[in-house]
Amino acid sequence: MTADITTLDLLDRAVNQMNAVIARISVGQEDLPTPCADWDVRALLTHVIGHSMPNLIVAATGGTPDWQAPAAPVEADWAEAYRTAAHELLATWRAADVERMVAGGGGQAPLRARADQQIAELAVHAWDLVKATGQREPLDPAVAERALSWSRQMLKPEFRGAGLAFGPEVPVSPDAPSYDRLAGWLGRDPAWQPDSA
Repeated sequence: MTADITTLDLLDRAVNQMNAVIARISVGQEDLPTPCADWDVRALLTHVIGHSMPNLIVAATGGTPDWQAPAAPVEADWAEAYRTAAHELLATWRAADVERMVAGGGGQAPLRARADQQIAELAVHAWDLVKATGQREPLDPAVAERALSWSRQMLKPEFRGAGLAFGPEVPVSPDAPSYDRLAGWLGRDPAWQPDSA
């Protein structure tokens, strides 16, 4: 097996960062608004655990995720359900031939290229949950920098707008913290606060 240490290390950090963020969400915070329009904390957790994680696992095998499928209900507590999915995702990546060519971006790319998308998905939703629940622990800037680098290459103008996955870019100073720049690029307001929702 060929390993891309940097990419898989950052993915491991993104996965474990999300684990820590979810573990700090208190009972009673499920109904708080998030920077994701129309999603409260419960809906965002359902998205991450019941939708994103199963698709990320499929992607790590080289399969084709079904991003249009509805999120699976989360039967266990949030933290336990996420830990179970995270363990499976990381085990799948550790067993993978990351240089194997798979479909991606309208052509073929090494499987490891899919890890960057996964880093971005986990990084921005960790930020969403931290903002929504008022957590103070710092997020890993290296994870955000990788997520931003990948998403600047991949997020095209036609993916932004009403009814699409991303809103218009929110201008952010180039010397702003990495998560503020990532949030702004992905259509979120870095200055968002729960009372502004």
